[in-house]
Amino acid sequence: MPIKKTALAKKASTPTGGHTPVSNLPKEIAQIKEIKVAMFKSPLEGLNPRTVQPSKEGFESVKGFNLREVTEEVLSEFYTAPDTGKLKDIGEASFGPPPPLAETVHGKDDRIQINNTAVYPWRVHASLLITARDNSQWIGTGWFIGPHTLMTAGHVVCIKNSGVPGRDGWVKFIDVMPGRNGTSLPYGKVRSSNFRSVLGWTNDGNQNFDYGAIIIPTNLGNTTGWFGFGVYTDAQLLNCVGNIAGYPGDKPSGTLWYDAHRIASVSSRKVYYDIDTFGGQSGSAVYRIINGGRYGIAIHCYGGTTTNSGTRIVQPVYNNMVTWKA
Repeated sequence: MPIKKTALAKKASTPTGGHTPVSNLPKEIAQIKEIKVAMFKSPLEGLNPRTVQPSKEGFESVKGFNLREVTEEVLSEFYTAPDTGKLKDIGEASFGPPPPLAETVHGKDDRIQINNTAVYPWRVHASLLITARDNSQWIGTGWFIGPHTLMTAGHVVCIKNSGVPGRDGWVKFIDVMPGRNGTSLPYGKVRSSNFRSVLGWTNDGNQNFDYGAIIIPTNLGNTTGWFGFGVYTDAQLLNCVGNIAGYPGDKPSGTLWYDAHRIASVSSRKVYYDIDTFGGQSGSAVYRIINGGRYGIAIHCYGGTTTNSGTRIVQPVYNNMVTWKA
């Protein structure tokens, strides 16, 4: 069953400093939906594609068009999986290519492929196809925290210090594909150009503030479910097992892989773990399981020679996540 609650460790406070939230959209248009979503009740929300009907608003917007042709075009776009097999991890856009030494799979590769991606909790994870400002394309991972909000890395939604003219800044758009399994998109795909992050990342490129969110124009999360998230003490984190599932670029295109291991160490802003990951899993949930419920503890961002790491969900991060999922 979807976990539709969060775990709060202490009283919420207002984010400060680097955690000050920012959006890529002006306030006056932040709630505007894409015309194709306004035109049709989305099949992504559990409707039979054969019975999709134009809404009143959509009908008035497209008088003079062949609605049957437009419907087929929309459905084709929703359910066609892109070939992402040759695309690189979005992290390389900001940080450059990784060194020859494989940083994120330590020793034996313990990752397990998830084949039944259309069931909870696997469908909470989404394969991301990211189109940057210069139209270059990249891959990443996100995870639902509410009906229309996915968490991911800050460098997924905003590229920093690429050195490529026209590439830096908020990405152009992201195609979100929950529960993807290769060429199969059990919940279709939805495109978003509505993103969130914090000044510590968008202004400074500080890795301690590398987190962000994708706001999609449908409530697809009501179908997939989502994870809770919480603020936990050092002792609680060091005494738990971390879990990560995502879409790595070294495996067949669009396949979901999972691994778990006890948390190795923590700092004030990061969580470290010997969980095998690879480029393409930037933005994955690092989560713990409590009485069958799944709760995010960090957002996976970086590899390392002995441990990988994610941005820790501390109180200001938690506060922003609560706001972004509203």
